[in-house]
Amino acid sequence: MADTNKSSGGKYINNYRVLPANEIEVLADRIIADSKKVQDEVANLKEGTQTWENSVLTLALDEAVSTSLSSHCTFPAYVSPDEAIRKASVEATKKLEEFEIESNMREDVYQSLLAYKKKGEKLGPEETRLLSKLLEGFERNGLGLDKASGKREQLLEKKKRVSELCINFQNNLTEDKTSLKFTREQLKGMPEDWLSNLDKDKDDPNLYIVTLKYPDRFPVFENCQVEATRKAMEIATSRQCMEQNVPILEEVIKLRHQMAQLLGKPTHADFILDVRMAKSNQTVRDFLQELRNLLLPYGLAEMEKLKQLKLKDSNLPVGSNVGIYAWDWRFYNKKLLVEEYQVDEEAIKQYFPLETVTQGLLFIYEKILNLKFELQTSVPANNLWHEDVTLYAVYDRTSSQFLGSFYLDLFPRDGKYGHAAAFPLDPTYLDQNKTRHYPCAAMVANFSKPGKKEGNEPGKPSLLKHDEVVTYFHEFGHIMHNICSTVSYARFAGTSVERDFVEAPSQMLENWCWEPEILEILSGHHERKDEKLPEALRLNMMRAKNVNTGLLNLRQVFFGLFDNTIHTREETNTGELWSKLRREVTLIEDEEGGVGENEKGNPAGSFGHLVGGYDAQYYGYLYSEVFSADMYKMFKDGGILNEDLGRKYREVILSRGGSVDSIDSLRQFLGREPNNKAFLEHLGLKAEQK
Repeated sequence: MADTNKSSGGKYINNYRVLPANEIEVLADRIIADSKKVQDEVANLKEGTQTWENSVLTLALDEAVSTSLSSHCTFPAYVSPDEAIRKASVEATKKLEEFEIESNMREDVYQSLLAYKKKGEKLGPEETRLLSKLLEGFERNGLGLDKASGKREQLLEKKKRVSELCINFQNNLTEDKTSLKFTREQLKGMPEDWLSNLDKDKDDPNLYIVTLKYPDRFPVFENCQVEATRKAMEIATSRQCMEQNVPILEEVIKLRHQMAQLLGKPTHADFILDVRMAKSNQTVRDFLQELRNLLLPYGLAEMEKLKQLKLKDSNLPVGSNVGIYAWDWRFYNKKLLVEEYQVDEEAIKQYFPLETVTQGLLFIYEKILNLKFELQTSVPANNLWHEDVTLYAVYDRTSSQFLGSFYLDLFPRDGKYGHAAAFPLDPTYLDQNKTRHYPCAAMVANFSKPGKKEGNEPGKPSLLKHDEVVTYFHEFGHIMHNICSTVSYARFAGTSVERDFVEAPSQMLENWCWEPEILEILSGHHERKDEKLPEALRLNMMRAKNVNTGLLNLRQVFFGLFDNTIHTREETNTGELWSKLRREVTLIEDEEGGVGENEKGNPAGSFGHLVGGYDAQYYGYLYSEVFSADMYKMFKDGGILNEDLGRKYREVILSRGGSVDSIDSLRQFLGREPNNKAFLEHLGLKAEQK
């Protein structure tokens, strides 16, 4: 499964194989046994006999193979339509993560690597970095602790518990089937095509079933004119998995704090940020607080506008005090866009059918990055986990060299991961014979499904809102980061960069979605394909691009501060902290008085980033936007579809993965030190350059 396979065209393609539930467990056990054997061999080398090949390279190759094989065990938990397979995947993930924790704390393997390092052999830059990162990994997992103190055993126990809890947290979200039922009157204002896609209650066909999946939930918040309906959806959203996940999260927070202290750090945030671009917790706090102070005046003025819109909707006298609650924010934001800027999302999305957007997106990425994509039409059934999934092969456009493959899984379904994300499945690397193993990745999203057929008439195609087009570009950017990687070792493949830089390449590519020549390529009316997005609609979109930029970015600051705050304390009442920070930072009214005692929620219970690798690192979304805006300025000045610049971007930013420090790649691409000038312009703000 980790090896390359020939496709029907004779080219090489990495095929992902769907395993039945019983084989997932067998494979997980095999991965563990094979890796343990390799680690034992390295550990048992007599001092002085260590070489690059029998120590560092041996471990690196085992990591590459086991990473590739492990995805067959772990990925199905997010996408398989078969509940038994998802359950087997969750159990295999627990087993594999527990083994990884134990592997990262093997004193004998660590000592063998140290013995090799003492020999002082001259290594290349990537090899030097690999050895350094391997040793650093052991040290950050407690091998610098005194063995006799018992702290290593405590750390091991806590790490295993955190791993298990985080898997359970995410699985609770994936398996959640919360839905609400509403009459047509309660859904007043909802578009007809949205209503026609909903299932109806079996016992009462007058009731529509609305889930918490993105294509159901967000349209209600944006369009439903019945405040009680929006409020009911918000209460359900804020309480999603709350009972199961909030205790899990609060235990994880406590354990992370204890682990950091065992490792000599005051907080989990301090431990995590040691090896990020920001380098220190103080840098992160300063960044978020300064941005908050900059955004606050804009946010206050924007909130006042929304309050006036709500006041106009109410029967209260002019000058009455009204509040914007969580269930109001998206509704009045959209109302402002429609009434003041004539941004009609329903009209706009008619020009963004998914098929047309996909064709345009692939063409743009092909042109910028000098690539060629080929849809695979004869894919064996056991290489696809659902009928909606498609597989593409990727080639260099100039040389026709095969580079890798990717899957697209774009529609929601029960048991599927509920957000949008890119999942690396196979890392690229060079094997012991210097033969390239090619990468494979999957983009998972939850765009609106095509409409249901009515008699012999086909339903409407999947139509994307403009912000969904932006999401598509963003996640596909992560796919390209994986595919364009040319590193020698799987440890550095693709998106294996600092967490506070990993979003930058994808965020940069979002900007294309606002450019006139790009919108011309991406759009085409679903009934009249040659009819592009009208200039009037595009200009309205552009005028409104930075509407409520203060409030939108204060929301991101809030998430960053919440994440940072819980990871600088040992214990936190996450519900109280969420309410306090949301009120202070986002300016959204606290729910006190807005909901009953039994309706109060805690959205931290569905904040998957906190257990999905972004712990103490959510600030990275805003932090990396500074870099993404700076890089985009190069294209804005040099030509949006400048192929020479695109090749440089692929070579300097994407191909290197984590084989060099991201700041060094960034400096080389920019030809200077990065700054925040372009970022502030991107937000429509002005401030002194830093």
